[in-house]
Amino acid sequence: MTTLTAVDPTTGTVVREVPAATPVQIEEVLERARTAYLAWKETSFEERAEVLRAVATHLRENVEELAPVMTEEMGKPITEARGEVLKAAWAAEHYADHAAEYLAAQHIASDASASYVQHLPLGTVLGILPWNAPFWIASRFFSPALMAGNSCVMKHDPHVPGCASAIEGAFRAAGAPDGLFQALHAATEDVETVIRDPRIQAVSFTGSDRAGATVAAIAASEIKPAVLELGGSDPCLVLADADLEEAARVTALSRIINAGQSCIAAKRVIVERAVHDRFVELLAGHLRALTVGDPREETTQVGPIARKELRENLHRQVTASVEAGATLVMGGEMPEGPGWFYPVTLLTQVRAGMSACTEETFGPVAVVMAADDAEQAIAIANDTPYGLGSSIWTTAERGEQLARRIEAGQVSVNGIVKTDPRLPSGGIKRSGYGRELGPHGIREFVNAQQVWVGPAQG
Repeated sequence: MTTLTAVDPTTGTVVREVPAATPVQIEEVLERARTAYLAWKETSFEERAEVLRAVATHLRENVEELAPVMTEEMGKPITEARGEVLKAAWAAEHYADHAAEYLAAQHIASDASASYVQHLPLGTVLGILPWNAPFWIASRFFSPALMAGNSCVMKHDPHVPGCASAIEGAFRAAGAPDGLFQALHAATEDVETVIRDPRIQAVSFTGSDRAGATVAAIAASEIKPAVLELGGSDPCLVLADADLEEAARVTALSRIINAGQSCIAAKRVIVERAVHDRFVELLAGHLRALTVGDPREETTQVGPIARKELRENLHRQVTASVEAGATLVMGGEMPEGPGWFYPVTLLTQVRAGMSACTEETFGPVAVVMAADDAEQAIAIANDTPYGLGSSIWTTAERGEQLARRIEAGQVSVNGIVKTDPRLPSGGIKRSGYGRELGPHGIREFVNAQQVWVGPAQG
């Protein structure tokens, strides 16, 4: 029997083992989800909101018990873990407050006496989620889907089974209807069968572009809608007229949140040559000041890499880039001792074709590239198969003008790239399709049903 195993990346020791769901258990989960949906779709927005608010309340009141589960299973610093639990609660509250507005009928004039589009639920939505933000990504999946009237089955990453169970536990504690939201501890090889099951009507996937392509192909073969939030190689453009001190401070923060294990972290910092050396000096200062250590300590800012093989791949990318001509300003050495820590690393003189530029770096590795001017900076920014997030540092007016030329689903002008329940988030190119969050996110998994009411008007 397959076992889902959680290993503490701080120590390398196994902390949790959960048997993967059997075919009988998978069948029971899907049947409960279908039964729950048939009742839930008839509820009002107010009734749905009551459940979501109760879940949010449980998350807020139990943050000190829930946050350490993330720290234990994937190494998130405890201060960030607390913030993530609260952000998950915020998403649930946001959709509880705004779903009715987002899904209000849209009246459109035609030859009918009345014609409009109403937004109806689809059925059960399957969420296939990653390990790097276990509570937040779950909430941005289930909050809009449930408020739209769907039921949810969450297949979380096999390395965070404790987080998955804790999220499901929040629904039980909140008194949610049986089967409305369930964590399915399925083995990876069983996911295709679940996607193809007729009781699953849509799929939300967050993860790598390679796995996303597989999920998308399966869903498409069953004619089921999917939303994909995949990898990123997010460019951060620093132009000569930027506030360099603030740009360096925010770029350092963006790069090391969750030890750099974030799809929307600043991956390629593209700096106009006129201010390159000064910016690198400022950035290096912020990076050197960071505290790497035990994620359970309140003072820790950078914890370990989540898994051994992820750290090895990150080190390969750094080493290969240096061998190809990049300059190692700091870090870049594999540490000894327990756990899977990696030093905060800064690479400069990185050019197209190097591993640190062409591959997604998932760790505390800042990559700086030089550009002759703004035109070249934009060309470098767009020279990637990804298109998730991006940022640009310049004057506000110029930043808005240039934003439309950047090939990404999200552009932050003079600020950090982040996800916000109020605003849509998602990518283009190999970073996926569809949107999560905001009004766009809740409309992904609905039937936009056109209603025409006669008699026809002359």
